Amino acid sequence: MNLAANKENAITFYKTAYLGNPREAVEKYVGEEYIQHNPDVADGLEGFISYFERMQLEYPQKSIEFVRCISEGDLVALHTHQIWPDDDQYVTMDFFRFDARGKICEHWDSIQQIPQTSKNPNTMY
Repeated sequence: MNLAANKENAITFYKTAYLGNPREAVEKYVGEEYIQHNPDVADGLEGFISYFERMQLEYPQKSIEFVRCISEGDLVALHTHQIWPDDDQYVTMDFFRFDARGKICEHWDSIQQIPQTSKNPNTMY
């Protein structure tokens, strides 16, 4: 496994899909199968594409910042900061599994909304 290439490909894949071109992201970075574990997204390639096309139509002004990227074995983890309309902000953790050919084949994520107040002075990043 090429850890550096997997990290770069995970970031580019997610950024391409998130910013409005999920079909291109799938064509370049996904293998023959795509197993989806997010319950809000249908399994498979078309489920992923449909979800991100809808998000782009409904929320074209959303943005994403990649805070951290960690790679080990066939897995890449992305820690991101997402800003949606009305300053609705989220911390996300996305995990991608790569196949033997270096293509993404599985995805898990966890999403938490950033609260307006905190009991400590630390950010969620």
